[in-house]
Amino acid sequence: MDREIIVVDNIKKTFNIGMGNELEILHGISLKIKEHDFVAIVGSSGAGKSTLMNIIGLLDQPTSGQYILNGRNIKGISDDEMGNIRSSNIGFVFQTFNLISRMNAQKNVELPMLYKGYSGKKRAKRAKELLEIVGMGERRFHLPNQLSGGQQQRVSIARAMANDPDIILADEPTGALDVETGRKIMDIFHELNQKHHKTIILITHSKELAEEANRKIRLQDGRIISDTVRRVI
Repeated sequence: MDREIIVVDNIKKTFNIGMGNELEILHGISLKIKEHDFVAIVGSSGAGKSTLMNIIGLLDQPTSGQYILNGRNIKGISDDEMGNIRSSNIGFVFQTFNLISRMNAQKNVELPMLYKGYSGKKRAKRAKELLEIVGMGERRFHLPNQLSGGQQQRVSIARAMANDPDIILADEPTGALDVETGRKIMDIFHELNQKHHKTIILITHSKELAEEANRKIRLQDGRIISDTVRRVI
């Protein structure tokens, strides 16, 4: 039975604390996500999706409540510890790709491994393998400006996999792509989930994309208003 990899308990997030214009964005979010699941967090702009993603991805900490990742309570850990946990456990895919323009595809994928201290030979071997998984093996020496948007997103997915994380957090990963290209990107996420057993958390405003996930969590005004599970037999 799959274990719970993410436990969020009554999380609240408030900005501008003590400034007279406090704004609470998340109002007591509680959820549990099991390993190997494919979850879509859906909601309109301002629903709190990105704030929740930042907390799950250890890019921010909640104002109150508890977050347990892989059995570890995140409360009170140092920024360095948070960075180490993040780089080992979570891979990020963003709408804007965020590739380094002066580095070719392979070097972009190698970068997270460089920070983890892997040898040059090991980095190159794994980057090549990952780029082949996402269909970019033949273009691994191209710079980002020599690649289409869809190709750049494939490279960013390979980069997210560099340190073999348990979780892939994808924030509107098809938002900058046309429908056909976006479809191919979604197929890659399904492959990573089903073949490589990654936990996928997809942040999206698209109802259509959300329907592809095994589980759909809908946010509205910083609260979960529905949480539905669809099991594919």
